[in-house]
Amino acid sequence: MVLLHVKRGDESQFLLQAPGSTELEELTVQVARVYNARLKVQRVCSEMEELAEHGVFLPPNMQGLTDDQIEELKLRDEWGEKCVPSGGSVFKKDDIGRRNGQAPNEKMKQVLKKTVEEAKAIISKKQVEAGVCVTAEMVKDALDQLRGAVMIVYPMGLPPYDPVRMEFENKEDLSGTQRSLPWPQAGLSVIEESEAQLWWAAKELRRTKKLSDYVGKNEKTKIIVKIQQRGQGAPAREPIISSEEQKQLMLHYHRRQEELKKLEENDDDSCLNSPWADNTALKRHFHGVKDIKWRPR
Repeated sequence: MVLLHVKRGDESQFLLQAPGSTELEELTVQVARVYNARLKVQRVCSEMEELAEHGVFLPPNMQGLTDDQIEELKLRDEWGEKCVPSGGSVFKKDDIGRRNGQAPNEKMKQVLKKTVEEAKAIISKKQVEAGVCVTAEMVKDALDQLRGAVMIVYPMGLPPYDPVRMEFENKEDLSGTQRSLPWPQAGLSVIEESEAQLWWAAKELRRTKKLSDYVGKNEKTKIIVKIQQRGQGAPAREPIISSEEQKQLMLHYHRRQEELKKLEENDDDSCLNSPWADNTALKRHFHGVKDIKWRPR
């Protein structure tokens, strides 16, 4: 199995394994699917953290309004009255004005937060350092766990306009104002499967070929591939040394400079005038000519 280290730009994303005989059409779709699914889990986790802190989403016509404005306009949050968390709610005002402030109690809040942490661990970029490959099934399991936690805390469900429910139903809106809350440029991060491109060694891996056409038949090969939107051109090439290696090199150079500086400061020849540094002292001692002074008394 060829090991693919998938990156977007210079950022590591995940590891993926694929046989060398895999069609690049299939592989490109698979990489794009995992990449987009990881982004989806990140968005759901971000919104679920807000859900745990401030309750369900307010209706769009009530968001950002003060209590006085809501009362003056005679607006009512009907879904908020239906979608009550298990065990009752605790009021915690949302300063942004996006959620109704009816947060779950501490026990239910921990259910959501623990599940969020577990899901984040599955899609974490640290999996690359640990050498763990991420598959579409693993990401799907993470989403299922998040969905299950929401069902436990909100058995009556969430409002149809709540971002968490919209994500689970694949109705999310990543354009317009949603892109600034709470995931910036989410719409730009997602790559359509039909528009995805894979690049390796400054070459585009064309969908009409097989992976082995580029990397050979060695199934133990490890390559760094970069996923890119079609039309964005070739991504930047990988640096010769990594940023961490560059830091270590600069640190070593700095230490060496300090050592040379200290050696220059200690380069003093005055010690050569000391008696113990005289290499003819033993010879003069046996000849009995030690401590002879030539000047007259």
